[in-house]
Amino acid sequence: MIKADERREDIANYVIKLGQVRIDDLVEHFGVSRMTIHRHIDALAHQGVLRKLHGAVTVQPSGIYESTFRYRMTVGRLDKDALARAAMDYVEPGQVIMLDDSTTASAVVPLLFEVKPLTVVTNSMSAAELLTKVDGMDFICLGGQYHRTYNAYIGILCENAISRLRADVLICSASAVRGITTFIQDQQVVRVKQAMMAASSKRILLVDHVKFNKVALHVLDDLTSFDAVLVTDGIGDAVAQQLEQAGVRLRIVRTLP
Repeated sequence: MIKADERREDIANYVIKLGQVRIDDLVEHFGVSRMTIHRHIDALAHQGVLRKLHGAVTVQPSGIYESTFRYRMTVGRLDKDALARAAMDYVEPGQVIMLDDSTTASAVVPLLFEVKPLTVVTNSMSAAELLTKVDGMDFICLGGQYHRTYNAYIGILCENAISRLRADVLICSASAVRGITTFIQDQQVVRVKQAMMAASSKRILLVDHVKFNKVALHVLDDLTSFDAVLVTDGIGDAVAQQLEQAGVRLRIVRTLP
């Protein structure tokens, strides 16, 4: 059975892709009742992602970029928090920790405050806003071209900055996983993440189980390229067994209710 937040994410992505969609079309496309669609749309409108019109729904006029980032921050909070707590097992005082621009990696930031001294490197503005307020922690913000979709810096300047650094641990995420291959929608983001992987001694991937059996436009890397792949427990035994047989260093993370 599909969870409510998963259904809302699918609806949000569908409307963002098309720009504007009739309510009746959403009912037909997702195969749920009109009341259910209205309930999801009301929640998305409250979060500032979509705007409800007479008989239709559209992306908020503030733009899909700001809306999609705000929305991603609200999706699967329990799963993100569980993955973040598990990721702390790979963090030790004195290390250089690199974080990508994912909302999953951003969930790790508040937990880092308890592990000092640390040097944290990231291109994420949401992470930077938290890290600048903490004493006793060195922080390096990677510059570059600011992109509102991700609330982060990307591009060649960011890639060049990463290439001149070395981190002990990279904590990152991916948009989708099919088989043992990870995917990202934006090619520029792929290049930044791959630069981070090349600059890090240990690579930790955090992935919500709902991202499995999905694809995005660009390949990031194989799961076997990561030192640990942390996945929430909804992945299922069969898939987990297949990944382990393929050589993936898998760790199942329980999501607390």
